[in-house]
Amino acid sequence: MAKPGAQSDYDDVDGFAVAVVREETGWRVTALKPSALDSLDDAELQLRELRAAGALFGLLDVDDEFFVIVRPSPSGAQLLLSDATAAIDYDVAADVLDALHVEIPDIDPDELDDVDPWEEGDLAILSDLGLPDAVLSIIVGDTDLYADEQLGMIAARLGFSDELSAVLDKLGR
Repeated sequence: MAKPGAQSDYDDVDGFAVAVVREETGWRVTALKPSALDSLDDAELQLRELRAAGALFGLLDVDDEFFVIVRPSPSGAQLLLSDATAAIDYDVAADVLDALHVEIPDIDPDELDDVDPWEEGDLAILSDLGLPDAVLSIIVGDTDLYADEQLGMIAARLGFSDELSAVLDKLGR
């Protein structure tokens, strides 16, 4: 559970949330409601409501600062948070760390710019779909890229960049 008021400076979180489904004929990308950017429970609920037959996962780009990959399963969601330090300021990042049973980093918010980000979660989250954990680790580790650029690289590697771009265009991104 996120700490109360963690997002007080971020009431209007920017970014996007999409569901990605691997179907027999290819990839399908659909936008999720913006509330998925505020709550991991909300993101998981929206993904589960899709009831896809193929592989399903969600991509959350929060303020272009960090991203979350959510892959629901009956035994609990697989998760990857690109920047654990984001949990200091963002509820959804704190939710991810809570679900992973990882403490929120004890870093003074004024010192965040001096701390190198690190990921938490499962780097092999998309390996069965063709993105090895070593490659995902390189993408996550490239801190010169914004979150949307990192997600674009993931989409390109897996082969759904056109579908993602079409949805982002509809969202005005």
